[in-house]
Amino acid sequence: MIRVLLADDEAMIRAGVRAILASAADIEVVAEAADGHEAVETAQRHRPDVCLLDIRMPRLDGLRAAAELRRTCPDSAVMMLTTFSEDEYIATALGSGAAGFVLKSGDPMELLAGVRAVADGGAYLSPTVARHVLTHMAGGQLGRRAGAQARIAPLTPREREVLGLVGAGLSNADIAARLHVVEGTVKTYVSQILARLQVRNRVQAAILAYEAGLVPGTGPQQP
Repeated sequence: MIRVLLADDEAMIRAGVRAILASAADIEVVAEAADGHEAVETAQRHRPDVCLLDIRMPRLDGLRAAAELRRTCPDSAVMMLTTFSEDEYIATALGSGAAGFVLKSGDPMELLAGVRAVADGGAYLSPTVARHVLTHMAGGQLGRRAGAQARIAPLTPREREVLGLVGAGLSNADIAARLHVVEGTVKTYVSQILARLQVRNRVQAAILAYEAGLVPGTGPQQP
């Protein structure tokens, strides 16, 4: 069972999101919060698998709450839920340690898919957000590719392979099945990759994999 903390300052929005999550047999909302400060305190008590945060909340907004949660509850994945899809919100959310970003205006199935993905150690961007990210990355891509390939150069071939699969959005379980190894081995690889690349989370690693051309369809891979 995936245990979720839901934080949004609008009661009707919380009710709607809770109803969507309740429709899934493998997801349970274990706690709710009406602002970012309460979300952090509640997460520390309940230790949920996923913290689903609205961006704009009183006292402490979702972006700052995400950063605090990554510090105090590192085992709880953070996913942002918002009506805003501007690039600055996306960039700040990912920089704050969020592993997923879903729009309130999106398909309810995106919400369920996102919660499952980040709970499994993966990353999830709704299609609309993904388009924003890829469009933003398109400008000056050649310069970034050279820099990204220089950053991944110290990785072993196996680590680059794992990084490419992370960039393709695969969860640890999916990567383990693809590489015919146990999931624990994948977790070790991912931890080593994050440390060696000096990135905070899988989303940042996935973007780096994309820029370096490790994701299928994005260009030649680093030899």
